[in-house]
Amino acid sequence: MNKKCTLFCDIDGTIFEYRKFGTYFTTKPNIIKNIKEKINQAYLNQHCVVLTTARPEELREETIKELQENDIKYHQLIMGIERGTRILINDKEDENVDRAYGINVKRNQGFSEEDIFLLNKILLL
Repeated sequence: MNKKCTLFCDIDGTIFEYRKFGTYFTTKPNIIKNIKEKINQAYLNQHCVVLTTARPEELREETIKELQENDIKYHQLIMGIERGTRILINDKEDENVDRAYGINVKRNQGFSEEDIFLLNKILLL
C-alpha cells in the first residue's frame, strides 16, 4: 500500500487568479481550472490537502466561503503566512527517495504539462 501524501497549495495566483486583499469583498474569484481539478482529485484519493495563504486572519470567513462556492476540497486552511518564498523541509526516509517536492506555477497560469506529470507520478493519480 502506498503512503498518502500531503499537498500544500497556495490560494491566490494558484487556485484563484490573483486579487489584492482590498478587493475580496467587491470582486468574485476566477478559478484556475486545472489546479482545482488536481487539488480535488488528490483530496478524493485520500491525500491530505492543506491550503495556505498570506490573506490575513480577518479574511478567513470570506476565504472559506469562496472555497466552498467554488467546490475546492481541502482538509486544513492556514492563513496569514508571509508573502515571501515558502520553503518546505522534510526528511529522507531512503537515500534514493525524495519526500518533498516544490512546484512553482506562473501566477494565474495553472499547471504546466510537466507539473501535471510530476503530480500524477507522486500522487499516483
